[in-house]
Amino acid sequence: MEDRFNTRDPNSNINQLIVSTPFFAGLPEPVIERATLHIVTRSHPSNQVILLENDWGTSVYFILDGWVKIRTYNLDGKEVTLNILGKGELFGEMAAIEEAPRSTDVITLAPTLIGNMPSQDFVQLIHTEPLAGIRLAQLMARRLRQVNRRLRLRESDSTSRVADILLFLAEGQGKIMLSGGTEIPNLPHRELSSLSGLARETVTRVLSKLEKKGTIERERDVLCIPDLHALERLLV
Repeated sequence: MEDRFNTRDPNSNINQLIVSTPFFAGLPEPVIERATLHIVTRSHPSNQVILLENDWGTSVYFILDGWVKIRTYNLDGKEVTLNILGKGELFGEMAAIEEAPRSTDVITLAPTLIGNMPSQDFVQLIHTEPLAGIRLAQLMARRLRQVNRRLRLRESDSTSRVADILLFLAEGQGKIMLSGGTEIPNLPHRELSSLSGLARETVTRVLSKLEKKGTIERERDVLCIPDLHALERLLV
């Protein structure tokens, strides 16, 4: 399904989703209008491939609802999940800036609404609006910091590694609840396994232990972390 929208309509729900993404925070309204003029929205079902590694692309993608996983494969052909991105995040920016093929696959993990911005519009925005360049640099720095933390914990015990993945998801996709806790998507254990580098059975065992201790609370679609600091104290 594909819908075009006019970003000059202040009542457009899609427009509101676009301008509320962190990347556009603080940018002047005329700048946002010009940058988003040619955005096209597409709805994707769960488990649909959006991008394939080595493909040449012409768009930068903004997630307006749902979430996706960024994956690649190791030398043994095993799938490796590099990141989970959700509402408000973007992907495909590296290929647009470098004018190079895609470096990873991107697949939806749930029904997902995505805004496709032409690469030339994105690059033009970065070239002409300093704050947009700062937003992009902040995005890159955050993702690099997350990767560095995960690499440091690669030799830690299984509880630390699962806790780190939950904190990683909370930082990117967490929603503050009225109770003060943080809500994140309750992803399939195979995705948490791929992110942490642990066996799926190990992830299941650690999650059960954390739930019994009250460190997390799980429902069908969401996982609640009542106290992020309590989870952080598990990192060794």
